[in-house]
Amino acid sequence: MTAVSVRVPAKVNLQLSVGPLRDDGYHDLVSVFHAVSLFDELTATPADDLFVRVEGTSAEEVPADDDNLAARAARLLAERIGVRPAVRLRIHKAIPVAGGMAGGSADAAAALVACDRLWGAGLTAAELAELGAAIGSDVPFALLGGTAIGVGRGERLTPVPVDGRFHWVFALADGGLSTPAVYAECDRLRERHGEKVRPPEASDRLIDALATGDVKELGSALTNDLQPAALALRPSLRRTLTVGRELGALGALVSGSGPTCAFLAESDAHALDLAAALSDAGVARSTVRAYGPVPGAIVV
Repeated sequence: MTAVSVRVPAKVNLQLSVGPLRDDGYHDLVSVFHAVSLFDELTATPADDLFVRVEGTSAEEVPADDDNLAARAARLLAERIGVRPAVRLRIHKAIPVAGGMAGGSADAAAALVACDRLWGAGLTAAELAELGAAIGSDVPFALLGGTAIGVGRGERLTPVPVDGRFHWVFALADGGLSTPAVYAECDRLRERHGEKVRPPEASDRLIDALATGDVKELGSALTNDLQPAALALRPSLRRTLTVGRELGALGALVSGSGPTCAFLAESDAHALDLAAALSDAGVARSTVRAYGPVPGAIVV
């Protein structure tokens, strides 16, 4: 086989509930992941060594060395099956970089699928997910796609039934936000306010809205425990969310650790109007539309 190309989606967290800090430095999470139609594409070809090339949107912000999660995934898979990581990975970016939409994790998932096929490893979906979880908490979901509840660090997944398609507008901000910094700020704010942190649970209201396709109920059920921390670190996002709601979004929240803001629209036509209005309002660097759910990493 001379080349394998894999397409992999971005995600938005419809619910992100952050529990107490664990002894291992992670938090217990309940996350309702939702894969949306913003895709990176990774192509793996045989090479003499491991090489990474990144192109597309904000490619210059993505490392092309051993810090690249796709490169880490290729090395981990090669070690697992006992081969040299001799592969060239070309990544075309369309998922926002450092935007809370798991673009790096998506690329790692794509590398696992592509190299597994290229090297004839034949690992099962469960084995690939296990490797993915060792790279990052969001990688298993990028492999799975659709909509799913993630628990633990977010890596243990249960698919969620969804009726229909939901339409989104994403407002992209200048620069990124560090995920560790956002979690640290979340802990700091909770301690300052004397907040008692309880074990997180999935929202029955949100799960029911997904199952029935009730877009208005879904919009009002969106939650993100990291949002106060993201707003504290990037106060301008507060105005972005406010303007989106004033312009008719059914729901609005910071995506993951941010700084991308996600807005739920009533329909594709509504999303088109909302994206244009947000752009005209000058509260984002740019806007993109997408729909979900979509499948996880697939060979194309």
